[in-house]
Amino acid sequence: MQRSGTANLPLHPGKCPPWLFEKMTRLSGLITEFIIEEHGTGEFLARVSDPFFFQALGCVIGFDFHSSGLTTTTCGALKEYLNKHETGIRVAGGKGKASRKTPQEIAESDLPSKKIEELQYASRIAAKIDNSVVQDGYELYHHSFFFDEEKGNYAIVQQGMNSARLHSPDMFGCSGGYARRYHWLSDKIGEFVEEPHTAICGEREKYVLNLTAKQSRETRNASVDMVLDNPLHIYKYFGGQTTLASFTDEKVLSMKADHWIRSIDLTEKDKEILNRAYELQPKDYEELLMVKGMGPKKIRALALVAELIYGTEISWRDPVKFAYAHGGKDGIPFPVQRADYENTIEVLENALHSGGMEKQKRIEAVNRVRRFFFTGKSEGEVAVESENQDSA
Repeated sequence: MQRSGTANLPLHPGKCPPWLFEKMTRLSGLITEFIIEEHGTGEFLARVSDPFFFQALGCVIGFDFHSSGLTTTTCGALKEYLNKHETGIRVAGGKGKASRKTPQEIAESDLPSKKIEELQYASRIAAKIDNSVVQDGYELYHHSFFFDEEKGNYAIVQQGMNSARLHSPDMFGCSGGYARRYHWLSDKIGEFVEEPHTAICGEREKYVLNLTAKQSRETRNASVDMVLDNPLHIYKYFGGQTTLASFTDEKVLSMKADHWIRSIDLTEKDKEILNRAYELQPKDYEELLMVKGMGPKKIRALALVAELIYGTEISWRDPVKFAYAHGGKDGIPFPVQRADYENTIEVLENALHSGGMEKQKRIEAVNRVRRFFFTGKSEGEVAVESENQDSA
């Protein structure tokens, strides 16, 4: 994974008012249609997997510019619109119980059965990896699966909550906890188990067991070797250790006074699952992960024992500025301006739903406004530039 940046996502209470969500649905959908019209479905999926674009989209449709709710509301608005319009993109899953409907909702598409099975598998293993293989203290509660109904390409947006940090909300409504968002793009996945993300957004954690890192490759291989050999090695070498040493980048041993990782004693049920894995003889780490019941504790135990034994610049770089488009749900940076919001929707709807040459003229008009604001050129200069490009 190439780290493109991080974003802190405080957990905020409150819900999006129905009148605003209706506008969010329309505006996010129209923006998506514009992107697909101009660049294709692949470009939209790539942008969804970009945390800066995603944050900017959430800001421009009026949600709290920095809260965890931006993720769930933006995905919910996109799902509401895209699944009702012929754009070539469908959205499955969502927050809480909705996330468990992802396989069923993927199956409702017109893709061939083999491709449906591939997407269902991608959904399951992505959730498994972000919940168990990247052990950062965040438990997943949101899973949105965006996919191309014709080609089967996909992007995944997941979010987890660090419940250990929660406490009473402060005067600004922040609970003190943070969420972490995980972005995936099918075109960028070489292997599911090795640095598959396009980005992980959240507060930097000091202690993370990241078994997707390239540096963890030998640990993953050793974990499989141990299961293929004899899982009793695990019981022998791991009998109730509750603290771990932390190595800094300079390889200096730094023993922590606090127990930053919970006890990882293996129960009888855990041993049964490891024995089941042994009997199945998984061919690689990815197959090991998909053994039923192979959760965080077993994966962590395997990894730690293996360690003992085997020894272009992003144009939306500042997403917050997009909160100034229409305002924000909580009145920050200012209350949502309903008239301006409706005007934006009307302009985009008129441009997209016109026919023939009129449609092209309206889309180009929107593009000229963009170039005017972001290049500093006068409207006349932009118009001349457009004519020159057309003639060329």
